[in-house]
Amino acid sequence: MLQENLIMLRSLAGKTQEDIAEVIGISRQAYAKWERGETIPDIEKCGRLAEFYGVTMDSLIKDDVQLEGQKMAPAPKGKHMWGVVTVNDRGQIVIPKEARETFGLVNGSRLVVLGDDNEGIALVKAEQFEEKLSMAMSVLSKDIKE
Repeated sequence: MLQENLIMLRSLAGKTQEDIAEVIGISRQAYAKWERGETIPDIEKCGRLAEFYGVTMDSLIKDDVQLEGQKMAPAPKGKHMWGVVTVNDRGQIVIPKEARETFGLVNGSRLVVLGDDNEGIALVKAEQFEEKLSMAMSVLSKDIKE
């Protein structure tokens, strides 16, 4: 997975092997060997690669996310891609276990469903949404009074 992730991330960044090798502090030939799977970078160089690409070392090394059979590049730090879910005839979806664990969702968790005609649907923890809404309303009412 590492070699595929390196190729994908470099391609998405629009960089050459030489560009990345220079940033990491190695030769282009050494970097090319990583992309061919002939060798692997040490932990320090993995850290530099992850930092450069804005991903976690964990996702750089082992992420193998696929969407409709197409391999996806590792998500940026703090972003996630858990795959595809299917809406059933009652409009229900199953949130992947990893997503539930990451966001602490348990039976009875409340989510706000938001939508944008162009961007799609988003789920937000109700408590966080209500807190942000309350803060916005407080600022607005303060501005109106002034």
